[in-house]
Amino acid sequence: MVEPYESALDAIPGSHPYPRTSRYHDAEIGVHRLPDGTEVRYAKRRLLPPLSETGSDDDTAPHTVNAGERPDHLGQRYFGDPAQWWQIADANPALDPRELTSEPGQEIDIPLPGGFAGTGHG
Repeated sequence: MVEPYESALDAIPGSHPYPRTSRYHDAEIGVHRLPDGTEVRYAKRRLLPPLSETGSDDDTAPHTVNAGERPDHLGQRYFGDPAQWWQIADANPALDPRELTSEPGQEIDIPLPGGFAGTGHG
């Protein structure tokens, strides 16, 4: 559960450059200074832990891909938000999220709430 003060912090401009539901929420923010002195903020590279260090199989549940499914469909089904597809991508060794659902019948891992460390919510 999100604490009330955490929700309030998300509403303050500049407190968090990304909302809590974003895969970049916990990313380190860098600052690049242009020759004219203007500062440009950017999200530094977001790295995931190696899959062998993410935890046990108890952190995920299997899902067999059906024809026509897309990562955003799975985000909606499992997290109630199609934009949360990235949590599923983080739990699987796919560089391109489309790989997750490209082959009907393949089994992928779905992170359980509070389980997979790579989601930033575990």
